[in-house]
Amino acid sequence: MVGTTLDRDGLAAFLRGRRQALQPEDVGLRRGPRRRTSGLRREEVAELCDMSADYLARLERGSGSQPSQQMAAAIARGLRLTPSERDHLFLLCGHRLQPRHLRDAHLSPGLQRVMDRLQDTPAQIVGAIGETLQQTPPAVALLGDETHHTGPARSAFYRWFTDPTARDRYLSDDHHLHGRVYVSFLRANATAQGPGSPAAALVAVLHRDSAEFTELWNRQEVGLRWSGAKRYVHPEVGRIDLYCQILLDPDQGQSLLIFTATPGTESHEKLALLTVLGTDRFIGS
Repeated sequence: MVGTTLDRDGLAAFLRGRRQALQPEDVGLRRGPRRRTSGLRREEVAELCDMSADYLARLERGSGSQPSQQMAAAIARGLRLTPSERDHLFLLCGHRLQPRHLRDAHLSPGLQRVMDRLQDTPAQIVGAIGETLQQTPPAVALLGDETHHTGPARSAFYRWFTDPTARDRYLSDDHHLHGRVYVSFLRANATAQGPGSPAAALVAVLHRDSAEFTELWNRQEVGLRWSGAKRYVHPEVGRIDLYCQILLDPDQGQSLLIFTATPGTESHEKLALLTVLGTDRFIGS
């Protein structure tokens, strides 16, 4: 089944049902004492989906215009849909299913629920080939906005070997190890995904664009990992030593990276400063 026609009634029922099934706690909201709505309010879902409440109301009545693929993807993220639910939504909206690698970019609902509770902590969700899918504001303050890139540059692996500025926020002593670990990760993903996969395509592009990548690739190293500690150099607050905890969703190949500092250290104070000040002064990549 590929779906080419908007199912207004089916879409309306599905949206109402998913909205009513979501609870405030599911999306990081507080449950007020006067809440009487079963599930989330339309206004809350509209904000999560980056749409107007009026448009959502029309969709739920079966009278709204056909959502674009971009809007359908935003609805899927906002409603914290599983991959199967996202595919169902696309078909109801009258869109053919996207290729598997594009569907895999849909945020893992489980990781999204954890991230909803980390808005005051540097955290980001990363895809299988190093593409940053979402960041908390403190993560943007720490690392810069990594979600705006397009093409191969969406991958941190690609940027590391082709864009000198991608290394600016990492301690220079660690650059060589970072490159080796990135190549090791990409080798594992390319092997798991197989020929013709996004990982395999990225490997081919990197061979074309980076002699350093090819040199490291030819080492045949696998299974390399960073230690728990990662050392950053921020343009405003200087060096910050952090620990990176990783939660993995193996079904979608996505990881949630959470950055913390040891309490009482200078790095902890600097991280708190970034969190308080937010991204306004530290928005540059």
